[in-house]
Amino acid sequence: MVFSSFAPVAAALIGFGGLAAPHVPESVLQLTVHETSGRVTSASLTCDPTGGTHRHRDTACATLTAVDGDFARITPHRQKCTMIYSPVDVTALGSWHGTRVTYRATYPNKCAADSQSNGVFAL
Repeated sequence: MVFSSFAPVAAALIGFGGLAAPHVPESVLQLTVHETSGRVTSASLTCDPTGGTHRHRDTACATLTAVDGDFARITPHRQKCTMIYSPVDVTALGSWHGTRVTYRATYPNKCAADSQSNGVFAL
């Protein structure tokens, strides 16, 4: 009878072997906005499943999914921006469904970067 208390523990340990490994994201990107003032903002974005440190990760993943990760095909959203010229450089590095991503662009200001990227660079 000493071993009868071991049976539930053994069954539980054997059962752990059937657990699936965590789902690895299909897409992993590091997004950066570098302002002329010297301020740098960066966020991670994972899609499929959605995650990372991006404030609007659901919207950013939806935008990128619609263009299959091709930043050049993003349709800008309408947004009023000031005409103040304060350029920002943006970068996206990582992979989108197994394809390497290296994207760089310069926008006239942070608002334009947000608008032109449909929120992807709204860090």
